[in-house]
Amino acid sequence: MACLRPASTADLDALSLLLDGYRQFYAQPGDTHAARAFLVQRLGLSDSHLLVYEDDANQLMGFVQLYPVLSTVSLAPRWILNDLFVDPKARGQGIGRALMQAAAELARDHGVPRLSLSTQTGNGAAQRLYESLGWQRNDAFYGYILDID
Repeated sequence: MACLRPASTADLDALSLLLDGYRQFYAQPGDTHAARAFLVQRLGLSDSHLLVYEDDANQLMGFVQLYPVLSTVSLAPRWILNDLFVDPKARGQGIGRALMQAAAELARDHGVPRLSLSTQTGNGAAQRLYESLGWQRNDAFYGYILDID
């Protein structure tokens, strides 16, 4: 039976492939070894919440990763939903929706009052999913980045 659950070190091989696919979606070069090292670090430090979707055949089909942060303005914790990815061959089956709902439930369970995320402006499929789940586009702030050499 399909299930959503926290990732574990037993998932590293399959999860490394998914994370590498996620990175390639964002035009990064493929590097499963680096993806695995990144995941080993996340799981070892427990500095993120990483949920996986496992299908009926015990294959990982997707993941969502959340990072805790603090909000000075609200004096409360926040989580950034930084990563959501579903294996391309499993898309259209509700896996992304299930992962998003599980992320919100996990935040509720931890007393986190708000999640935030960013997505590419051209990623209409993701935007439709988020909005169908009640997420609201933030038009009050501009996002900026600074690359540090």
